[in-house]
Amino acid sequence: MNDTVATRKPAAANTADTPAAITLIEAITQALAHEMRVDDSVLVLGEDVGVNGGVFRATAGLQQQFGPERVLDTPLDETTIAGLTVGLASQGMKPVAESQFDGFMYPMVDHIVCHAARFRYRTRGRLTCPMVLRVPWGGGIRAPEHHSEANEAIFTNVPGLRVVMPSSPARAYGLLLAAIREPDPVIFFEPKRIYRQYKEVVPDDGEALPLDVCYVLRDGSDVTLVTWGAQVKETLEAAEKLAGEGISAEVIDVATLRPLDFATIAESVSRTGRCVIVHEAPKTAGFGAEIAARLAEESMYDLLAPVERVTGYDTHIPLFRLEMKYLPGVDRIVAAARRALAHG
Repeated sequence: MNDTVATRKPAAANTADTPAAITLIEAITQALAHEMRVDDSVLVLGEDVGVNGGVFRATAGLQQQFGPERVLDTPLDETTIAGLTVGLASQGMKPVAESQFDGFMYPMVDHIVCHAARFRYRTRGRLTCPMVLRVPWGGGIRAPEHHSEANEAIFTNVPGLRVVMPSSPARAYGLLLAAIREPDPVIFFEPKRIYRQYKEVVPDDGEALPLDVCYVLRDGSDVTLVTWGAQVKETLEAAEKLAGEGISAEVIDVATLRPLDFATIAESVSRTGRCVIVHEAPKTAGFGAEIAARLAEESMYDLLAPVERVTGYDTHIPLFRLEMKYLPGVDRIVAAARRALAHG
């Protein structure tokens, strides 16, 4: 295993009295810069991440700050990017690679599944693979085919991987720091629909957020709403709308899909008796099905109603006029909560 302590250095002090509010994409840049300052083994690589700062500008300014040896522009070849990332991680570096879009991940699967995810298992714990693959994820930006996919469930089925998805600037910063410091490979899905949707004050203090836990964003007593990524915003808005009807909805941001913090979900459902799962991936075999199955296996006697799923449809995301109809919206979430409450 890599000794991360030896290469870590004190971060430069933040001289601003009050940090400015930043977007999710700016929080990603801030986290990358912080870790590159304090840890010489961290480097960034991918298509156009250096000179151009990435297609979404997540790495803007990093090559100028840290040089081309630590911010590498690669060929337009996802297979090579993945193989190079695994090789760097196996030799003591902490590479943070970018898959320019979610639909470009598939040529990377061989290296991710057959090698990165198996290092610890293959070597009986003697070696790990401390890499992060950043993936702009999901729909809602009117992009063409292969640029709007919600493919997280493919990777939650792979032992040895962590699958993480932030839903706010603050969680993007804290979870990315934790992912880079994690000795095992992390798939870090970034919901591009909310890259610049709103801002938060995010101090550049190097404080990581814990992985492998769900975040309860709103307390409630009547129904549990479980979601992740870009759908957190709509789910919180649905909870607010339900509150206007006298319905108390608890909202849980899963944040780390694998390994799943099921205990937090189960504890909530034990109090509310009802659960609505919201995600934008297609319904069949989406990750919501895993949560629903766990509830059926372990929380059956707490449930007062069938588990509801509000999801994308079992088709590729449509272009362009129907895109937002495909994605779960506030009204669909509210309707599912009402159906759950109609039981009992």
